[in-house]
Amino acid sequence: MTQQSPDIRADRTAAATLSPDAVLRIQDLYIDYAARGQVFPAIRGVSFDVAPGEVVALVGESGSGKSTLALSALGMLPDTARISRGSITLAGHALAGHGSNGLDERAANGIRGRDAGWIPQDPMTALNPLHRIGRQVAEPLVIHRLLDRGEIDDKVVALLARVHIPDPAVRARQFPHELSGGMRQRVLIAAAIGPGPKLIVADEPTTALDVTVQKAILDDIDALVADTGMAMLLITHDLGVAADRADRIIVLKEGKIVEQGGALQIMTRPRHDYTRRLLANAPGLSARRRPAPQPAQPAPAPAGAPLLALRGVSHAFVSDRGARGEHRVQAVDDVSLDVPQGKTLAVVGESGSGKSTSARIALGLTAPDSGSVWFEGVDIRRLDRAGIRRMRRLVQPIYQNPVASFDPRFTVADLIGEPLIGFGLGDKTRRRRRIRELMEQVSLPQPLLGRYPAELSGGQLQRVAIARALAPEPALLICDEPVSALDVSIQAQILDLLASLQASHGLSYLFITHDLAVVRQMADRVVVMKAGRIVESGPVDDIFTHPRHEYTRLLLASIPGRAARTPL
Repeated sequence: MTQQSPDIRADRTAAATLSPDAVLRIQDLYIDYAARGQVFPAIRGVSFDVAPGEVVALVGESGSGKSTLALSALGMLPDTARISRGSITLAGHALAGHGSNGLDERAANGIRGRDAGWIPQDPMTALNPLHRIGRQVAEPLVIHRLLDRGEIDDKVVALLARVHIPDPAVRARQFPHELSGGMRQRVLIAAAIGPGPKLIVADEPTTALDVTVQKAILDDIDALVADTGMAMLLITHDLGVAADRADRIIVLKEGKIVEQGGALQIMTRPRHDYTRRLLANAPGLSARRRPAPQPAQPAPAPAGAPLLALRGVSHAFVSDRGARGEHRVQAVDDVSLDVPQGKTLAVVGESGSGKSTSARIALGLTAPDSGSVWFEGVDIRRLDRAGIRRMRRLVQPIYQNPVASFDPRFTVADLIGEPLIGFGLGDKTRRRRRIRELMEQVSLPQPLLGRYPAELSGGQLQRVAIARALAPEPALLICDEPVSALDVSIQAQILDLLASLQASHGLSYLFITHDLAVVRQMADRVVVMKAGRIVESGPVDDIFTHPRHEYTRLLLASIPGRAARTPL
């Protein structure tokens, strides 16, 4: 779909704002959470409409109330939440009012899916690991009896194809763990758009997607908005996506609206200091690369072999064994790369390109079918038990999805302290002190140490994951989308922290990401992967200014928000 010009978008915004037929109407809304005998304010006096055919983006830092508003718009507030004032109306249905937390479950189920679709941020918690993909995409169609049984299989395959999932008939028979993170997120999008709802509530719908697939998905949603008059409430920390896709942007801070207006006005003429700070912290919305903090006494660059090296590694996944035969997916094909000591190598590419599989091979979690992995100049296959234990302490992962790697029964203090206990680092007093230092480093308040994962926001969870990875003082961090769940201001803090740690301690990073703006800021060298193979590599400035491969040029052209800033 061709991107709308700012003038057309502004005209449509003006008409939509005045529409008396809002699909979603939130009026003077106040929401509180009750926990541990206390009441915590979450939303304070929020009012806005979303009209048919309009895209409204909610932006703000983690904890600003974005996801609470998304849940309230679907009648999905948890039992701990209460609406103390105001009302919510969706497609003519009164979802909630004073003293409630939404409709009863039966009434809400009658609306969700049919009148409103939901695209949550975390596909691993939204998808049932025991059910095949096709069944889960079909579920809203079956619940609302929108198609005959004989039509559903074809509809599911068509929906998966529409959101650019390769081999949709094969994927429909697979389970969530057999798909990449990006493909799992696209499954959620397919399930949400299937019934043709009047409103889509999208909570960070493209967080896990690379830029080209992100663009394709958002183009599809744009087309649905234009063709069907469907409205969209887009919750995002990516101001580039908001600039490209929204008619209006609403800026939230501590549960209040501090600014709202047309997307072009917010991006180019922000009135509130908080909005200006969000824009200043957004990677890629400035053409200037933020310099990494420099240490007082830089350590000399060590010579010799790279800290980590992959040599000709290949790996294929086998699935769908049985009566239908065997289906092989070549995830990584003859990949070689080096991570020098004290430097950052970024690996970029579309979902399914082999980035995360390469990271798992580097961590020793997936054995390559061929090729080798070298750490500190030694083939890891030759390491004895003590050598493997040492490598596992010195090479720490930061995963894209912290929820999947956390024990929900552990407090934050337990989670961060677990590797310290596991590797026998320090006594109880020193571990406690180290945990508090790490909390401060990743900008988390100390009172969160007693909380559980379910009580934290997505951004807070990711920062706990970073603190946990830093706990045993590693030499190499393998970062698989480490800031994808963070809002722009916290993202900037974490990236600055990683740059500072690298400068002062000589840390090395293998940085897996689809965010090319982050690559430009963080990386020394870049490897571009497509379909399991490396198609281009080189210094970051060379790749961004003189890309040689057509695929690299396509990735660069797909960076969201390019129209709102000076070209990279």
